[in-house]
Amino acid sequence: MPPAVQSATERGARTRARILDATAKVLNANGYAGTRLSDIASVAQLQTPAIYYYFPSRDDVIEAVVAAGHQSVIDHVAGALAKMSGASNLDKILAAVEAHLTFVLTESEYASASIRNLGHLPAEMRTRQVSRRRTYGQMWKDLFEAGQQAGEFDADVDIADARMLIIGALNWAPEWWDPGRGSLEKIVSEAKRFVRRGLAV
Repeated sequence: MPPAVQSATERGARTRARILDATAKVLNANGYAGTRLSDIASVAQLQTPAIYYYFPSRDDVIEAVVAAGHQSVIDHVAGALAKMSGASNLDKILAAVEAHLTFVLTESEYASASIRNLGHLPAEMRTRQVSRRRTYGQMWKDLFEAGQQAGEFDADVDIADARMLIIGALNWAPEWWDPGRGSLEKIVSEAKRFVRRGLAV
């Protein structure tokens, strides 16, 4: 590829990334309904019409961020679990809790934006994210079922209810957590303590 063409391609990729990064910031700050292309353009330091060169519409750029955010959570938690070979299923669940919380609260604006806005997206956009949501849910379901089969959990615990309550609490954390209310380490420690005491025999 000629240097001039390659340079233009690279510039385009960088600009597209700036638009996505800006969209994640605006989604986190303003929510789906309050996210405007003019705000995205301002954060990305672009003219609003420039966005249409990369994305057909406001919803297209929002959906790109949501999809990337969902996938990044899956990849991050799966990576944490891959390091837990030989650990108990309960310890794997605790590792997943820590990985999820740490990632969505401090490491990925995409992940936080996707989780916080999922329920506010148009139905057709939510439907297109179903496969990723199912993949992530299956990861957790497998851990809970394996833990139950191994006798690691209190027999009175309904693992389906427990799983949904835990994931729901993790996903709600970006809505209320602020570093001024306590360190990330403290929040993670509290979450793991509650999960362990709620599940273990």
